[in-house]
Amino acid sequence: MSKLFFKGRIDARQSHVTSGYNVKRNIKAGSTESPLSLSVQTEARSLEVLEILKQHDLVADITIDDSQSENIIELETVLNKPTTTTFEKTPNRNDPCLCGSGKKYKKCCA
Repeated sequence: MSKLFFKGRIDARQSHVTSGYNVKRNIKAGSTESPLSLSVQTEARSLEVLEILKQHDLVADITIDDSQSENIIELETVLNKPTTTTFEKTPNRNDPCLCGSGKKYKKCCA
């Protein structure tokens, strides 16, 4: 017998592996399966929000309530997704220098 042999029940191990939080969701926020929940105070503001939703092809449940403050945070997070920051790559030692001298990077600006 090997020391790495699993001695427990196989079915218990399988259920442990498959449970947990699913980070690879296929459901997009703002679709028909998962609509956004927004609340506004006036009918005019709800028409403005509906126009924004139509422009971006999103679905939302909008409630109009004068006593509550406006809550459109979900819409703002969907519209303002953070972008990936990319940095310019520094050249390798044997690549031509970026300053345009024609020399190798290791002999010019390194």
